[in-house]
Amino acid sequence: MRIASKVYTALIFVFLYAPIAVMILFSFNGSSSTAVLSGFSLRWYRELFSDRAAGEALLNTLWLALLSASIATVLGTLAAVALSKMKRRWLRSTHTSILNIPMMNPDIVTAVSMLMLFVFVGNLLNVASRSFLTVLIAHVTFNLPYVTLSVTPKLRQMDRNLPEAAADLGCTPLRSFFLVELPAILPGVLSGALMAFTLSLDDFIITQFTKGEGFYTLPTYIYSMTKRKVAPDMYALSTLIFLVILCLLVLSNVVQARMDRRRNPKKNPKARKKGTQH
Repeated sequence: MRIASKVYTALIFVFLYAPIAVMILFSFNGSSSTAVLSGFSLRWYRELFSDRAAGEALLNTLWLALLSASIATVLGTLAAVALSKMKRRWLRSTHTSILNIPMMNPDIVTAVSMLMLFVFVGNLLNVASRSFLTVLIAHVTFNLPYVTLSVTPKLRQMDRNLPEAAADLGCTPLRSFFLVELPAILPGVLSGALMAFTLSLDDFIITQFTKGEGFYTLPTYIYSMTKRKVAPDMYALSTLIFLVILCLLVLSNVVQARMDRRRNPKKNPKARKKGTQH
């Protein structure tokens, strides 16, 4: 039974990561073929850094992801704190359900509804209906629930007496939040921010419907290339993005593990040794 479970797990990992491995392999291919390897080469990485349109699309993608993740992290954290302080359970569950609607909706429904809203407001105010601002609003909208869901469990795990103790020591509610509550929920905030950044980086459907003319993110730029042929330098770019996201994920897990060890010294063997020495 154990052997079967290990084989099943291995097959799952192969199924998930084999396409990424093939993409990384062909990013170092000497020719433009996607079926035949003709030797190791950094040709496509050199062409990637000389491709001005791809560089502009990458900068747009990163700038959009950073802005939307930052705004969604602030608003999502505040929403989670506000929900945790609601005393009436039915009111809290109602607000939570409403907040989760963008996450449960199919992307195409969110994209079409956002498009209709922006066109209506644009016609009403006699301004351009789609621009960078409309894409930013759309990304913040679908990122918000993920941040809230990441922060809420940390608020439940936090000792409820901490804010009261801070208030007894003379802290204002705002100062108590930054000095006591925020450090306690910081792992959830960081994981929510990372998830929002990744989702914004990856989004295609909502961006395609809400972006203006001449504005391209990396997914929409690659899609525009499919009308002809996807250049192999996109394999190189996708490889670099995968490695950056992988490094961010590892860094986030390391930081969270260290913070958990500081809060739970019993699980830290070094802290035990110091305690026994004293």
